[in-house]
Amino acid sequence: MQYRNMGKWGLKLSEISIGSWMTDLNGLGAAETARQSIRAAYDAGVNFFDCADAYSGGEAEKFLGGALRDYKRSSYVVSSKVFFPTGRGANDWGLSRKHIVEQLDNTLKNMKLDYLDLYFCHRFDPTTPIEETMQTLSDMVERGKILYYGVSEWSPVQLTKAIACIKEMHLRPISVIQPQYNMVDRYIEDEIVQICTENGIGIVPFSPLAQGLLTGKYRKGQPLPAGSRATHQADKQINALLTDENLDKVDKLAAIADGLGVPLSVLSLAWILRLPQISSVITGASKPEQLENIAASGLRLPPDVLDEIEKILDYKPFVRKIG
Repeated sequence: MQYRNMGKWGLKLSEISIGSWMTDLNGLGAAETARQSIRAAYDAGVNFFDCADAYSGGEAEKFLGGALRDYKRSSYVVSSKVFFPTGRGANDWGLSRKHIVEQLDNTLKNMKLDYLDLYFCHRFDPTTPIEETMQTLSDMVERGKILYYGVSEWSPVQLTKAIACIKEMHLRPISVIQPQYNMVDRYIEDEIVQICTENGIGIVPFSPLAQGLLTGKYRKGQPLPAGSRATHQADKQINALLTDENLDKVDKLAAIADGLGVPLSVLSLAWILRLPQISSVITGASKPEQLENIAASGLRLPPDVLDEIEKILDYKPFVRKIG
């Protein structure tokens, strides 16, 4: 496993990290399998584990905290997020000072931790002044409850406003963002990567395999694999990605992966890690055997392979001449 600084900051993150969004905790057998996955990842050098208060109604935080309890606290980095509803009350969601303070305390209680390494605003809250949110997060750093903070799915304008607010109010800075990023969703390349570069902000993307599209298990003209996410995921995100255009790209990308002797998933993660602004890639692993993706750490794709991938992806960033 190789490690990268989180943006310009001193914190080192494993190039491949583990997220808890899709962790299956239903039943003792599933929970034990998930626990084995965490242990196997840790043993393989993974030091960053991501979670959120909204995952499994708080059970994911309790599970992750328990799974990491056997390890020295200084040896791992753990994160959680705040925004989505955790109850039915008017203040049980969002990024108000009240909700952040109360939910952070609840997260620490769930995980049985004294502090979080990273804390993210899961989404943007248009009902709360941005200075209230930034001040609260900065205060939580001052109190030692979190070490670094960041945001997840925020637009370039929202991120820029937050940075300006922080500078004006002389607050602790945003250190990291967690956006969606993969071969078929490259929106952060248009503006966000540059904003992060200029401000020393690390990027730890989620959904790097596009809901499973880039694993290669979904192929054109073939039935959906039994038990796959496309057969049961409630929000149907993966189903919307299973277009003929995307599946044609998968076939071509799989051929490149075969030529390199690696799974398509490993190729996809190594492609993300081509950007120096990427600090770590958050992957899902509900079974120990899925940890083969750790092989992407340290895999540097040759320029000719990167050029070939670009031709296949045919990405056209939004550009408009002004003036």
